[in-house]
Amino acid sequence: MVNQVSLTCAILGGFIVIYGLVSGFVKQRLYLSEAFIATAVGIAFGPLGANWFSPDSFGNEEAITREFARLVIAIQVMAAGVALPKAYLWKEIRSLMILLIPGMIWMWLSSSLLVWWLIPGLNFLESLMIASCFTPTDPVLASSIVQGHFAEQHVPFHIRNLILAESGANDGLGYPFLFLAVYLLQMPTGQAIGKWFYWILAFQILLSTVIGFVVGFIARKALKFAEQKEMIDKESFLVYAVALALFLTGTVSIIGSDDLLACFIAGNSFTWDDWFRKETENAHMAEVVDVLLNLSMFVYIGATVPWNSFTDSALSLSLWRLFVLAILVLLLRRLPIVLATYKFAPAIHNFREALFTGWFGPIGVGALFYYTVAIEQFTEDGPDAHARSVVKPIVYFMILASVLVHGNTIPMFYLGSFATRTLTRTSFSSSGTNSVSRLPKLAFGTDIFSRHSKDKHNVSATRDGVAITRDANDVPLDVSHPPKQTAITIITPDNIRTKPNMTHSESAPSFSGGMVAQNKNAEGSSSRLVTEQSNREENLHAGLADSPARNSSESLDDII
Repeated sequence: MVNQVSLTCAILGGFIVIYGLVSGFVKQRLYLSEAFIATAVGIAFGPLGANWFSPDSFGNEEAITREFARLVIAIQVMAAGVALPKAYLWKEIRSLMILLIPGMIWMWLSSSLLVWWLIPGLNFLESLMIASCFTPTDPVLASSIVQGHFAEQHVPFHIRNLILAESGANDGLGYPFLFLAVYLLQMPTGQAIGKWFYWILAFQILLSTVIGFVVGFIARKALKFAEQKEMIDKESFLVYAVALALFLTGTVSIIGSDDLLACFIAGNSFTWDDWFRKETENAHMAEVVDVLLNLSMFVYIGATVPWNSFTDSALSLSLWRLFVLAILVLLLRRLPIVLATYKFAPAIHNFREALFTGWFGPIGVGALFYYTVAIEQFTEDGPDAHARSVVKPIVYFMILASVLVHGNTIPMFYLGSFATRTLTRTSFSSSGTNSVSRLPKLAFGTDIFSRHSKDKHNVSATRDGVAITRDANDVPLDVSHPPKQTAITIITPDNIRTKPNMTHSESAPSFSGGMVAQNKNAEGSSSRLVTEQSNREENLHAGLADSPARNSSESLDDII
């Protein structure tokens, strides 16, 4: 019989090796997230596919899932804290508070109402408990949004930082929402609220925040001292942040506080002055560890999806209910509150940035972790046994939907932008009403002149019965050496005047290095000829100058 651990190592190692060979192409050309690819591999080799990889054969699946997810999140939120700029939490505290307080409350309540409406057999408190599992956004999936070739080119730096900071912070802030629902289910209201205040808000949140900040501060000072005294080698210096995450995960969990929030706060405190981030920005040691853990985690998720539970009539679940729930959660869980409050968040500058920030609220490893914490609070045959049974398939379906949608939003944005740009150019080239086609047609061999003196006489060229005059001293322009200055002459039957500076709305595209003449009749009362001389031959295509896709690298405004 094949050893299951050996088979697991072979599958994970083989996938990472093969994926590593094409990872640049997948990220920079296809814009697919690592989570999407890894989840697909887990499904392919899991019980639904080849059935080579079955994590439930290891024993207590919930315990393994909880500890594995906790380790991945702890390292990821530490990396998120380290990656943020100098004193970021303090500088952007207002924007973060908008997303974390009203934002998370809305995400929790709206998701709860949707679960309560679509899943039979649940009361509202049980729906609150289930929805709290996927209220936090996921830092692992968020990292695929704020990192990579596409994000660096098209997503503003301040939006990437905001998404990263929020996903790191709210993963540790999921405890208050989960345990408020749990305590209200298990004890009287007054007792539940009292315990929630002193045990969750004070002991879990405030204490872990203080521990994280103090440990991060001490670690920063100690590392600086060791580096200045040349007491630490390069390898230990690079792995220091990962080791700090492991240390905090263990020690804070031992005392019973929130280790995930402590890791995120410690990461910010550790790089408060930006020293460590700048020293290690080209080393990518933490990123290597992240990739190994993240790929392994999502392969694990793909292999442990409870497919049979999605259609289990005993649980009152069906695919159509889960599909509708997933669609509504992705649309209503986060986007409305961000659009409603973005004007109070200084880090979000306009509606398009709010739309982008509101859409990217991925559900991933954090939801998996909180689901395992939630089912620990209930027994299989207790009064809330039904809620305990349905939380796993609901959370897994939300994760799959988020990985599929958020993991492919970037390529969809890219393809949509490309298609729009292509259709715009095609429409312009085939349209008969564009600015080039409206120009008067000039016969070959006709000389076009610019005015230099007050003496004039008529030339033989006429259009619509209007004579065009020029100076006697003017000479034909040498189109091979166009002058550098632009001269605009407007001639009407009543007067002659020159405009040295023409506005954008009056401008006309030029032919190759020469002049463009344009004649307009206003109900037969007047006619004018506009001539423009330019030193840029490429202005033949000036009609494209105002196209949204005028540059090779679009901004966020171009892709939404």
